[in-house]
Amino acid sequence: MSDSASVGIIGSGLVATRVTAILSAHAVRPRMVPHVHATELLDRKIVVMAHGGNHAALAGTYLSHGISVVSCSDRMADVMAMVDLQDRAQANNAVLIPGAACMPGLSGLLVAHAARAFDQVDEAHLAMHGTGGPSCARNHHDALSGTSVGWHDGEWLQRPAGSGRELCWFPDPVGPRDCYRFGTAEPMLLQRVVPSLQRITARVSATRRDRLTARLPMMSPPHAEGGVGGLRVELRGSRQGGRHDEVVGIADRLATVAGAVAAECVHVLLKGGIEPGVRILGAEGLPNADILDAVLSNGISLHRYVGN
Repeated sequence: MSDSASVGIIGSGLVATRVTAILSAHAVRPRMVPHVHATELLDRKIVVMAHGGNHAALAGTYLSHGISVVSCSDRMADVMAMVDLQDRAQANNAVLIPGAACMPGLSGLLVAHAARAFDQVDEAHLAMHGTGGPSCARNHHDALSGTSVGWHDGEWLQRPAGSGRELCWFPDPVGPRDCYRFGTAEPMLLQRVVPSLQRITARVSATRRDRLTARLPMMSPPHAEGGVGGLRVELRGSRQGGRHDEVVGIADRLATVAGAVAAECVHVLLKGGIEPGVRILGAEGLPNADILDAVLSNGISLHRYVGN
């Protein structure tokens, strides 16, 4: 089966469209189907799941057929359910890359990239601004209610989502934004990516209205595509006997970012050589530096804070 006939995409929204465009530019023309026709992709080698809703159950079905999966889901429970599919992926000689979006996704790649400037990393503090499309906006709305999870000195801490305001600076044109705890799988994924981390926090930008209405139905329909969003990764640790900080980030449309991350994961899987199992972006087992370089080659600029 040629590369052009070996990839399928579930979804027809912004992220799915971005993935298709990037793959097509590299002579890989995937078959795109809606969620209701997902079984039509059982003849593929790789399936990108870029539709709204939960992915874990369908991802498990694909893995059982020996099909590798790249999932763009960022829902906490859904992502962690996919992490639990390790045994099924290995048993069927398939690879599952969960959270192949912005955060999680690009965030893990940036952590792995920035960690190279340290002798040892012990803190990771991440923040995100913006949404990709309607499904992402609904997830953002829901994630500000319920419970957030953080890693603090070797213990998991649960705090109310929407609490813990912190002013976070993103690359221009996003600039400073008030950010809050939210329901995301990112801390649990990063703890696997960098076991030396003692503190992990993840926040998302939100307005007062976002927080007050998080437990209510969305008051207005989400936009077809959000504006320019941002991702910020701050690492702290030791280098040459002293304390050291690194802050890196991006500012771009988040659907563009998620599409680039998912598409470059497909390219890596097409090349082969990835051990079967669940592979988290940023962790060992994936060529993270190569994936990051490929993502950035799609016109996404990486910024690094320089100063005191």
